[in-house]
Amino acid sequence: MLIKRPPDIAPSEITPRPLFDDRRRLILKAGLGVAAGAALWHGRPAPARAAAKLDALPSALSTTEAQTAYKSITTYNNYYEFGTDKADPARNAHKLVTRPWTVRVEGLAGKPRSFDLDQLLKLAPLEERIYRLRCVEGWSMVIPWVGFPLAALLKAVEPLGSAKYVEFLTHYDPEIMLRRPVLDWPYGEGLRLDEALHPLTILAVGLYGELLPNQNGAPVRLVVPWKYGFKSAKSIVTIRLTEQQPPTAWNRAAPNEYGFYSNVNPAVAHPRWSQASERRIGEIRKRPTQLFNGYAEQVASLYQGMDLRRNF
Repeated sequence: MLIKRPPDIAPSEITPRPLFDDRRRLILKAGLGVAAGAALWHGRPAPARAAAKLDALPSALSTTEAQTAYKSITTYNNYYEFGTDKADPARNAHKLVTRPWTVRVEGLAGKPRSFDLDQLLKLAPLEERIYRLRCVEGWSMVIPWVGFPLAALLKAVEPLGSAKYVEFLTHYDPEIMLRRPVLDWPYGEGLRLDEALHPLTILAVGLYGELLPNQNGAPVRLVVPWKYGFKSAKSIVTIRLTEQQPPTAWNRAAPNEYGFYSNVNPAVAHPRWSQASERRIGEIRKRPTQLFNGYAEQVASLYQGMDLRRNF
């Protein structure tokens, strides 16, 4: 497999948030307004991104842990369509054009329909959700996402009683993305319907109060904070309600290593490394991995009676 345990980002390489905010103020003084930023948000230079400010309400579901620096979040990424090295997405994802963009919701829905970005943003008030992100490779971050509950989108299409799962398919363009069959493109992921409707599950459109950078999954991505990071599909174009469990990218590639559920569980080791500890980007010492990534109080009831070693 191509996933490797990565080296940590050195603390000296991380831009403190106050310095980033100072740069933003300078950019705004130079005359780049919000409208200009919004027009250029699809992977253009940092000044345009910094001007694309989002208004979001603080969420009571947020962690109070220290947030990972913006530079780390936006330069250390898994987005294999743009390269398998952690630095590749930030170098290559500028090629992705995210306006116009449509998300089609189909399958077992009473009112299947397509949403453009403006329609998506009107489904529910935007919130800043500060969530832990735990990757199967052993590193973690704390990211201030901006988004809204996936449940708001699903409610709008009225799932049928036969719907039990939600499948997510991501954008794939071989002209600008990796052509090698690292995974079965387009990237697919899935959740049980009750997982998708859980209040912690969101569709994110931004981070650190700004529109999502391309390398982080612009313009809209899934965020499921109690699962390993690869479950949170990026650059979503299709959401499908199904009766049968949908195939998922990593489970197809290596079913003995990546299960459908992929809940963060320190007691279930990856075949090639332990999951008992993690290294938070920007820190030196490792910390113990928490069951369900620290969200056990909110989500453990979803798996009552299940063998979490078998259903990994």
